[in-house]
Amino acid sequence: MRTGIDSIPIVAMTREMGSLGRDVAASIAARHGRRVAYHEIIDPLANRMRLRKSHVVGLLEGRARLWEKLTTDRTSLSIYTADETFRLLTDGETGVVRSWGAAHLLAAVPHVVRVRVCAPLELRVERMMERLGTGDRDAVRREIELSEEAHTAICRRHFGVNWRDPEQYDIVLSTARMSVDECTEELERVMAMPRFQPTDASLRLVANLALEWSIRAALRHDPRTANAHVRLECSDGCVRVAGSIASAGEAEHVCEVAASVPGVRAVENRIAHALSTGAWMRAEA
Repeated sequence: MRTGIDSIPIVAMTREMGSLGRDVAASIAARHGRRVAYHEIIDPLANRMRLRKSHVVGLLEGRARLWEKLTTDRTSLSIYTADETFRLLTDGETGVVRSWGAAHLLAAVPHVVRVRVCAPLELRVERMMERLGTGDRDAVRREIELSEEAHTAICRRHFGVNWRDPEQYDIVLSTARMSVDECTEELERVMAMPRFQPTDASLRLVANLALEWSIRAALRHDPRTANAHVRLECSDGCVRVAGSIASAGEAEHVCEVAASVPGVRAVENRIAHALSTGAWMRAEA
């Protein structure tokens, strides 16, 4: 029987404002002694992109002003978000990931349960009015609609999916007729299914994907390789780099940066027109 970091599935949740998804996330995490990760991803993103925290929060939640959107590097945002999200899967503390796009980004991981928590718009408006202590129904409705428009645009741009499509999830929970406790119990039932239990293969997949995104983040961060477009295949610390790059110097830099990432044991260069095919670069253990 698995214990510790490998013992339970991870929940990747998408929730609508006012749906009580936040409460469902907190409930399921508390039952397993884990945390809900949401704001944890904001500080690393702000630091790595050299932006104010409020800038990143505004962009992800659809509240960034136009000039902020125009000055934000969306490619870097996608890469760094993926890197930070996969880090959460291996920290041994996170049980639920609520960061933007997590349900779609982690779709390939067998022991991730993708969940959407929803409720009818008017019910969500009522709940948010009560939570905020306001009687301005129109203002609350506008805030909810703006948030969902931003979420729709982000998921379409970065993942090519419609986040409202139920086929994007393993389970959809509506709090219109189900309580938070009932939703938690139903989610527990799904999490207990054999198909969602961590296995050696699924854990290796996470480790390989986490390493791939760490390498992509390192390449993006280094000015010498920030614009390099390469394919990466990671397996147990061994990395194969492929693609076509104009200069041998850039290929050397790509392999050098990849080899410097913690967890990389060796880099195989398969970049066209650069260095000798099949050469291996040994990295520090």
